[in-house]
Amino acid sequence: MAELPPPSLRLTIDADVLADNWRALDAMSGEAKTGAAVKADCYALGVDACVPALRDAGCTHFFVAHWSEVEAVASHVPPARISVLHGPMNAADAAYAQQTGAAPVINSVSQARLWHESGGGTCQLMVDTGINRLGVSLGDLSDPAIASLDVDILMSHLACADEDNVMNARQLAVFKQATEVVPHQSASLTNSAGIALGSAYHFDLTRPGLALYGGVPRPELANKIRQVARPEAAILQTRSLSAGDSVGYNAEFTAQCAMPTGVVSLGYADGFFRSRGGEGSHLLLGKTRLPIVGKVSMDMLIVDLSNAPSLREGDWLEVPFHLPDVAPNSGLSQYELLTTLGQRFKPR
Repeated sequence: MAELPPPSLRLTIDADVLADNWRALDAMSGEAKTGAAVKADCYALGVDACVPALRDAGCTHFFVAHWSEVEAVASHVPPARISVLHGPMNAADAAYAQQTGAAPVINSVSQARLWHESGGGTCQLMVDTGINRLGVSLGDLSDPAIASLDVDILMSHLACADEDNVMNARQLAVFKQATEVVPHQSASLTNSAGIALGSAYHFDLTRPGLALYGGVPRPELANKIRQVARPEAAILQTRSLSAGDSVGYNAEFTAQCAMPTGVVSLGYADGFFRSRGGEGSHLLLGKTRLPIVGKVSMDMLIVDLSNAPSLREGDWLEVPFHLPDVAPNSGLSQYELLTTLGQRFKPR
């Protein structure tokens, strides 16, 4: 097969910054160990780029959501360090866990029974303390199938850690009750935002995700977390518009005077949704802002090159991706900005 030509979308992952972000969160976690949520291909930034950096920084606990995610992570760390948050849904899942050594997170009495039927062994247990997603209720902790589990990590998940919400203390109290009922080796409650709530929430292990990859869910993290990912897109064509020329679908933008424009290889198929192309939106050439004009298409958008008229086809523009700055005007959360990056971005 012919060798692929260079891509027109690229993604730079700063592994050193990623490692520094983990170290910052580890320091904030105090005496607790610090794991890493690496589900969804490390929030779309790439397991192969991110997991080795986290591992080498000192991380020993890795969390994925699906069984299909285990193999990629296990190419960098022992499977026994990987926990699968969705748990075993059927006998095939349980058998896969037994064969690989990845730890299932048990979320219900039925999953506990399934795990026992497969041969049992060490597992993790999720307790629902109020988010009402996955997890065993307090009332089910005395069920024989739950009580007989060999629980390594007893965990729960905070619903409102990114806010100063009374639910945080409520969930903390419920989780403390669970730790008194279920024998376990370690306990884990907090995500990235939860780490900033203080030592009472840390227990034995914290499980950051978003903040590892540059997200800032609480102001306490703002000066500790740095941008990890830098997407870039190439200019496909430059054009010269005359006054009265319109741009893109529905002709929403009309040039008021002659202006140079660039057609950029970036669109909503690459995670740059139309909600990010409104008034004030731009791409970057260094610190120079190049306004986006017209509607974002699936594979292309148009920028006003008046501030950089010397740009030509093949030149690269940076996509703004400092998550806490971009999110408020994008219509997306910081989580969505990360995880919707399209597969056409190629790591540098």
